Amino acid sequence: MSILFVSKTTPWCQAAERFIRASGLPITVAHGERHDPLPDVVREWSGDYVISFLCAWVLPEAVLTRARIAAINFHPGPPEHPGIGCYNFAIYQERKEYGVTCHHMASRVDTGRIIDVLRFPMLPQDSVGLLKDRSMAALLTLYYQVIGRLLTGQPLPESQETWQRQPYTRRELDALCRVTPDMPPEEVARRVRATYYPGYPGPYLESGGQRHPLQPDGRIEA
Repeated sequence: MSILFVSKTTPWCQAAERFIRASGLPITVAHGERHDPLPDVVREWSGDYVISFLCAWVLPEAVLTRARIAAINFHPGPPEHPGIGCYNFAIYQERKEYGVTCHHMASRVDTGRIIDVLRFPMLPQDSVGLLKDRSMAALLTLYYQVIGRLLTGQPLPESQETWQRQPYTRRELDALCRVTPDMPPEEVARRVRATYYPGYPGPYLESGGQRHPLQPDGRIEA
């Protein structure tokens, strides 16, 4: 069994990589961020499984079709939240439950058949950062479960769940970050809570054709 493992270099991704490497199987590994070029080792790979754990790249269909058995992805959101901004939209919509998903990969992101889902309750204190932390722990747990089956020769699960909508886009996430002077204070607070995350583009006030980044309390950043 030969495997292509594509991921980032976060501690969660490193844990996932250690687990698959411990199998002793032939593993090709590629790390990268969204703006990094896709490595040649990925473009030229062929084998049995592609395993994507928080991979920043959208893999070309040519790579997916060279996986003789399956190409699977671990997505940090439930079937209700495919695509980008899964934490943000769940918080904004005040969901009572969240989850993470393992699914077969297709040419369009987060549209392939679902393999398994692990759900957990959302909490009133969940910020984007806290929900992300909790989701990473759940995603690694789901990864251990699914890949553990694969490594022991068991078939991949087949979930009855399906994606509940088209994948969210970066344009939709940017629209969620947008605050205007005519919005009620409650709506402003919901948008700020749902989109503020240090180090990433977050909520902003659009006024006079300019964008003014907002702090967690809704004030304009100095």
